[in-house]
Amino acid sequence: MAARRRIPPEKGIDAVRRWLADPDGADRAVLAPGVLYTLEELAVRHPGATCEVRVPPFGVVQALAGPRHTRGTPPNVVETDGRSWLELATGRLSWDLAVAQGRVLASGERSDLGPFLPLVRAG
Repeated sequence: MAARRRIPPEKGIDAVRRWLADPDGADRAVLAPGVLYTLEELAVRHPGATCEVRVPPFGVVQALAGPRHTRGTPPNVVETDGRSWLELATGRLSWDLAVAQGRVLASGERSDLGPFLPLVRAG
C-alpha cells in the first residue's frame, strides 16, 4: 500500500526551501509542512512498516521494508525534533553525528536511517 500524502509535494518543497533559507527564523508554519512532507517522502521512497519515525509534535510515519508490527510499541523506533529531522532530511546533518549528539533516539535493529538520508538535497 502506498503512503498517503497529507502535504502536497509543491507545498512541502516550498516549506523545505523556506526553512533552508532561514533555519533559525523558521516558525511552525514552515516547520510543520516541511517535516510532514519529508516524513511522507521517506515513507513513499522506502515503503513498509518496519520502523516508526516520530517527529513530535509534527508527525509520524512507518517506513522500511521488513517485518511488520501490529500492536504495542514498535520494535524499531526513531524519534527526533523538527529541526534535527529537517537537517537530516536535507543532508545538513549526518545520521551518525545526530545519534552521537543525542539529537536522534533510535532503538531496534532496523532503526538506522543513515542509508536512506538525505531525502532532499540542500542547495
